[in-house]
Amino acid sequence: MSGDGSVATGLPWVVHCDGSAMPNPGRMGIGAVITAPDGSRHTLSQATHAIGCNNEAELLALTAALHALRDKGATAVLAYSDNSTLVEQLAAPGARPIERMAPLFDDARALLGSFAQARVQWIPRHRNGEADALARAALGFGPKPPPRHGKKKRR
Repeated sequence: MSGDGSVATGLPWVVHCDGSAMPNPGRMGIGAVITAPDGSRHTLSQATHAIGCNNEAELLALTAALHALRDKGATAVLAYSDNSTLVEQLAAPGARPIERMAPLFDDARALLGSFAQARVQWIPRHRNGEADALARAALGFGPKPPPRHGKKKRR
């Protein structure tokens, strides 16, 4: 194992993942920020060659990050996603996803099960901005503008 300390300390690698579909459904881009136990960061930003919805893109982002972690020899992972559907489906072993997404969920569950410790946790969208920007950049789009507060109603 490299000198990241993940085996010796048992500290998890942390992943922030996000997917984007433009339009939705449409071309999919995936993004992830991977932080090693030693604090070093790696990013993933790529377009897929498939058409799908944002939920499919989110799952592809998670599985791509998990593959990268396996290649790095990680044994523990804590993954964050702002997609509540993904998090809820993965948390319930008997959950039955939409039929066309079942193989993607099966892949994600199998990958998560290949780590000694693995957990996927929901976070609010505003705390996942870097992964979202990477997914959008893969499709040639800039980051989403920040939400406008104090918006006045039109009459």
